[in-house]
Amino acid sequence: MNSEPSWDFYRSFLTVLQQGSLSAAARELGLTQPTIGRHVDALELAIGAELFTRSPNGLLPTDAALALKPYAETLAATTAALLRTASGQRERVAGTVRISASEVIAVEVLPGILGPLQETYPELQIELSASDTIEDLVNREADIAVRMAEPQQAALVVRRIGDIPLGFHAHHRYLERYGIPQTLADLANHRLIGFDRQTAYVRMVMKRYAVPGIEFSYRTDSNLAQLSAIRAGVGIGICQRGLARENPDLVHILPDAFSLPLGTWVAMHESLKSSPRCRATFDVLVKGLQDYLRYSTSA
Repeated sequence: MNSEPSWDFYRSFLTVLQQGSLSAAARELGLTQPTIGRHVDALELAIGAELFTRSPNGLLPTDAALALKPYAETLAATTAALLRTASGQRERVAGTVRISASEVIAVEVLPGILGPLQETYPELQIELSASDTIEDLVNREADIAVRMAEPQQAALVVRRIGDIPLGFHAHHRYLERYGIPQTLADLANHRLIGFDRQTAYVRMVMKRYAVPGIEFSYRTDSNLAQLSAIRAGVGIGICQRGLARENPDLVHILPDAFSLPLGTWVAMHESLKSSPRCRATFDVLVKGLQDYLRYSTSA
């Protein structure tokens, strides 16, 4: 072809890939199903390869589609970053800032920090990505990130918040029924809430506090789901002490025998230092999380 395929074609292709069908992609993008189909057909014509095959479970990507996927994702991230940059004006705090944070921090901590920020700056818009997946700040998948692992990439402005303390907690209703463990070994006789997969972090915790007979009876890889289970009285689990303190029904278990530090950092690309909206958001996040840390560690 004499001209390159429109970005719209790549966007439609990527959304079909993510959603699994033309109809779901159309709903996601606010377009019609025939329009999505025409975009995919046009892209197939441009590259000279079939991108999807039909199956009883929906559209399945071909090898060509899977090869294109990372490039389409990069285009999507770059386009989103371009729009966020264009939406801000240099002299005032306005436009869109995309923040990446873990599920628990995004849901439980950041609303109390970001709400007042938007009250101060009504023209500021927040995009919050709540995921334990680390988004790439260098490639502008997000503008600012709250990380629970120290950022290693160059060209980042990084502020260390400190160590948010974690501990075992349980609902008083559960403890009234099953008793309060007095030692780590007693945990073997309780329902424990934990992870479904043995990640590096989980292996580190289990090695550091190796207790025979410890098994998770309620398993989920979502930290937010674990927190919900603790609050519901399912069993004993690990959560941030600051969050547990806000709920009078939760009891801190074995505080002298078990404590984990959760290192926390706020980071953004150094090129955003001159952006009023990013600088204001970065500073408010740092202060708000420092306040939360002080609350978490106070007696």
